[in-house]
Amino acid sequence: MSVDTQITKVLVTGGAGFIGSNLCERLLRDGFKVVCLDNLSTGYSKNIEAFFDNPLFQFVQGDIRDFNTCVRAVEGCTYVFHQAALGSVPRSINDPIATNSVNISGFINMLEASKQAGVKRFIFAASSSTYGDSEVLPKVEESIGKPLSPYAVTKLVNELYADVFHRTYGMEYIGLRYFNVFGKNQDPDGAYAAVIPRFVKQFMQLESPVINGDGSFSRDFTHIQNVLNANMLSMATDNPDAINQIYNVACGEATTLKDLAEMIRSTLINKDVEIGQVPIVFGDNRLGDIPHSLASIEKINLKLGYKPVVLIQEGLADAIDWYWSNI
Repeated sequence: MSVDTQITKVLVTGGAGFIGSNLCERLLRDGFKVVCLDNLSTGYSKNIEAFFDNPLFQFVQGDIRDFNTCVRAVEGCTYVFHQAALGSVPRSINDPIATNSVNISGFINMLEASKQAGVKRFIFAASSSTYGDSEVLPKVEESIGKPLSPYAVTKLVNELYADVFHRTYGMEYIGLRYFNVFGKNQDPDGAYAAVIPRFVKQFMQLESPVINGDGSFSRDFTHIQNVLNANMLSMATDNPDAINQIYNVACGEATTLKDLAEMIRSTLINKDVEIGQVPIVFGDNRLGDIPHSLASIEKINLKLGYKPVVLIQEGLADAIDWYWSNI
């Protein structure tokens, strides 16, 4: 299906955040009218300030926990890309009430507002944390374990609510289980910063990154361009078998945290040779962490035609170039 950008208006919730701001940029580049909804609690106006003069862009500062704000933001939109959430497993363990409020109450607010507005399709950020204590590798969409954190619980509930809204009200949805996304605009600061931007900044400052555990835990690190492509494919598909589904979005490659840190260090050496002397430090395992995360991307390839276009080495080089210029 070809989506007519001249008449299509879309909403990106969490649009000032890491993934959301990149998605706004992609949609605007492709000619869509874009509404960005964000309360700027974890997103930043600097991520979207380049769009403020674009007549196709509208920024609504507000909170998805306020239903009237959701109704106002989604008015006239054909598609919703729901990226807004309170992320981070450790944050959810420290404050499960806030995580639940944003990720579940805010989610159902957006679902209901989208239903009332007659939105064609609701595309939302799911999470690989949903696989919980399942030890099966690679992770296949139809087989999950028990959640290991409040954050994981909320993301599983999102999937259940989306399916109920489809079965009860006929809403179309696609849920994308992101696997450890990284790239430009990802915040390296704060207690809950993701591992790649945190390690990059620490190496740049000649500080030792601390790996939780012995470094053997592995992740399917996924560059932002792959995530953007998955979202665009989710909007464009007219295959009835592809709609109302949950998909893994990843590269299908596992990298240990130790190897990741060494790859970041070796890439940064090209910018500052002193970084080669910075040692990597190992600490305690972190509560709620999944030991290994590797995605099967067979389903999303078969139904949506998704293929990863940026693998980890190229993706790290791209992200490091961005951090080098922006930190």
